[in-house]
Amino acid sequence: MNHWNTVELGSVCEVVRGGSPRPIIDYLTEESDGLNWLKIGDVKENDKYFLHANEKIKPSGISKTREVKVGDLILSNSMSFGRAFITLIDGYIHDGWLRLRCDENKLDKEYLYYFLTSNLAQHQFKAVATGSVVNNLKSDTVKAVKISLPSLEEQKKIAKVLTLFDNKIKCNTEINENLEQQIGTILLKTIDNANTQSVKLGDYLYIKGRIGWKGLKKSEYLPISDYRIINGESLTLSGIDWNKAGYISAERYEESPEIMLNIGDILLSKDGTIGKIGYVDKLETPSSVASGIFVIRNTRQAEISTQFIYYLLKSRLFKAFITSRTEGSVIPHLYQKDFMEFEFQLPSPDDMKIFDDTTAAMFSMVFSNLNENDRLIHLRDSLLPKLMSGEINVSDLDI
Repeated sequence: MNHWNTVELGSVCEVVRGGSPRPIIDYLTEESDGLNWLKIGDVKENDKYFLHANEKIKPSGISKTREVKVGDLILSNSMSFGRAFITLIDGYIHDGWLRLRCDENKLDKEYLYYFLTSNLAQHQFKAVATGSVVNNLKSDTVKAVKISLPSLEEQKKIAKVLTLFDNKIKCNTEINENLEQQIGTILLKTIDNANTQSVKLGDYLYIKGRIGWKGLKKSEYLPISDYRIINGESLTLSGIDWNKAGYISAERYEESPEIMLNIGDILLSKDGTIGKIGYVDKLETPSSVASGIFVIRNTRQAEISTQFIYYLLKSRLFKAFITSRTEGSVIPHLYQKDFMEFEFQLPSPDDMKIFDDTTAAMFSMVFSNLNENDRLIHLRDSLLPKLMSGEINVSDLDI
């Protein structure tokens, strides 16, 4: 690699842990007077930038090591281990963050962001993380992480190439959010119609999960195989992320025929972050699910459409139902018997047809955009290490 240097991150970037011990925080309700208090819950799953803090704190008694300024990067060192963001607001970071501030003459912040999210960095983080239960990164170990650097100009070009992918992914995501809001509104209006009957969801669905004694450990996942498995990591708030789905043996797939996936199945998380939902619109290889996920199949398609069920499970009505069943639980869990007892208003056949006809094109576009995002993410993640190693040369690009 001509004109590339491999250096320790700490030589081109200040790395500071976000304060210890935990301070006593005074929260404010008046946004005009406080300081932004940055927490992992304030950002969406695939966000690149930290744009908004949902809470404010009093500007006293907070360690300066928790301070972040516009342009700093923050890296999660415990929960949501290894996630990184560029901050576009000033504020103070919650526990579990590292703050990174670039030497602007040596390191571009956008380039650093892509490095932090790459396998080039993630493998190094996992190798040096401490903690038997929860991974934890110390500032000194992050400083020692190796990063390869071309010229500052070339760093900016590499970041711009990768940003093109992220901008399109973000655009598709925003279109989908708008489409799904419209479909959700149409669904609520449809079931608010007087011409409905109260029914139980379990009467219309096949629903199965992985049997407990067949528990599948992540250590059994394979680097590659002809069989895929969707777990909690690959079932995201945006749907199924096939780029994160694992691989299992034929034996592990075949032992549980009741959760072998079909096109048209709906997946729902029942443990941890309950209510994450995905729709199986494609199956390139035989696939199954890990424990913690329900497989839901429409058994009465002549009376109720699958897209109606899908958006019913994404609706505020079902979210309220989940809250009522899990509120106060130490370990939130949605039981199959509770799920099947969920009551809703079933529209008349005529109203169901109107719903399907009205939302069909929107439903199709949502999954077209999700599939395009899958391809873009895969291509971006494939290009990233090649760009950051100099294997792909962007020095002559005019961008």
